[in-house]
Amino acid sequence: MNSPRLLIENGYVVSMDDAIGELEEGSVLVEGDRIVEVAPHIEGADAERIDASGMVVMPGFVDTHRHTWQTALRAICADWTLMEYFRGIRVNISPEYTADDVYAGNYVGALEALDAGVTSILDFSHCNNSPDHADAGIAGLRETGIRAVYAYGYYPSPVTEPAFASHDERIADARRVQSEHFSSADGLLTMGVAITETGLLPWEETAAEVRSARELGVLLTAHTACVWGSRSTMGVPELQAHGLLDSAQVHVHCNALSDGELGMLADAGAKVSSTPETELQMGMGHPVIGRALALGMRPTLGCDIVSLNSGDMFAQMRIGLQFERAMENDPVIASGEMPATLRLGVRDALRWATVNGSEALGLEARVGSLTPGKQADLVLVGGEALNMAPRPDPVGSVVVQANASNVDTVLVAGRAVKRGGRLVEPDLARARRLVEESRERIFSAVAAKGPLLPPEPEGFTEALNQLAETNLAQAS
Repeated sequence: MNSPRLLIENGYVVSMDDAIGELEEGSVLVEGDRIVEVAPHIEGADAERIDASGMVVMPGFVDTHRHTWQTALRAICADWTLMEYFRGIRVNISPEYTADDVYAGNYVGALEALDAGVTSILDFSHCNNSPDHADAGIAGLRETGIRAVYAYGYYPSPVTEPAFASHDERIADARRVQSEHFSSADGLLTMGVAITETGLLPWEETAAEVRSARELGVLLTAHTACVWGSRSTMGVPELQAHGLLDSAQVHVHCNALSDGELGMLADAGAKVSSTPETELQMGMGHPVIGRALALGMRPTLGCDIVSLNSGDMFAQMRIGLQFERAMENDPVIASGEMPATLRLGVRDALRWATVNGSEALGLEARVGSLTPGKQADLVLVGGEALNMAPRPDPVGSVVVQANASNVDTVLVAGRAVKRGGRLVEPDLARARRLVEESRERIFSAVAAKGPLLPPEPEGFTEALNQLAETNLAQAS
């Protein structure tokens, strides 16, 4: 539904706008796609009303790193490391994806995000086996009504018959995608590029990918420093030396960066996205949230892959916050004392998942807080579920106790995509069928070759490490 005027009233308003703050009992007036007023009480508004009693009214979550195309592979990586993920997903499974599979993954994955109150995502779409794959991924996102940065992935999936004869053709296809799908920067969908991991390509091709983002005037995102004991995914000093770091970049993971290298990102104004759930399982190392904060950066969060973990930001906030608390508590405990206070609070975690994310995606003027004049991307969390009652600390209940089932209402640009705890999407049976059929097709194609996770070829890791050494040496 799309009401010209909508008044949300009687809720606990968490605006994430410092000038407005939190309203114990507040109202938000939406007109068209905009927030026009946030106040304790709004009288006389000629509008459809939503009674938010017992709910938190807050900005929609902003997920700064999600591989939405992997929705059909739900949880197959539950016991995999990152190196197994590389072999299983990136080398073995992704080449079998058709354009229809990418469409199904993006369509159902975006609906899943909306259902969990995630109104904006950075879709790191690195399964572009052909131009049709890119078109299908965009279509899947657009049909759901989610707000997204579609980051065109340059990664050359090892398909049997490549659709792109050269690296230049891939970059040319990104230009085509911008021309055909993103002629305006004002829509719900905007464009970005997702570069191939540094070290996997000759240096000049990596540099060309970075330069293409600047040429197109779009956001760049990259997997950065998530492989230990290898030069693969490293290269921040080389990027800096060549003038290839800037503020329109989101570097994901960053666990293996030295303090000096993380400082290079901070000095360039680049943003960081932490995905605590995948990083802690897959051996990427400690999330960098606390280290980023120490440098004055504004960390953000991402769900990463539902082929491993949950697709909601409640889990990422909770794990990220409690990990950083544990890191700060450890030295005190080691000294034989008990921590007296906690430095980081639930409102910090909520900031990572909302306003910081909107800034990282270049959307801070549009979304991220409940500020009059911004577009109405907002969610209502709470209701009658037992895990939400009683609620003496509303923000605490959202960050450390809520889950996706507690999301009652979701608006994107003023349009309701979820009401009364149910998605407005008219045919969820079709959505389930699409992704289930996709899973069957993909698994059948992979089974014809062998297991989903093939054994590690002899010398695989050594060859990968040597490739990265060689390619990054070219930057000298």
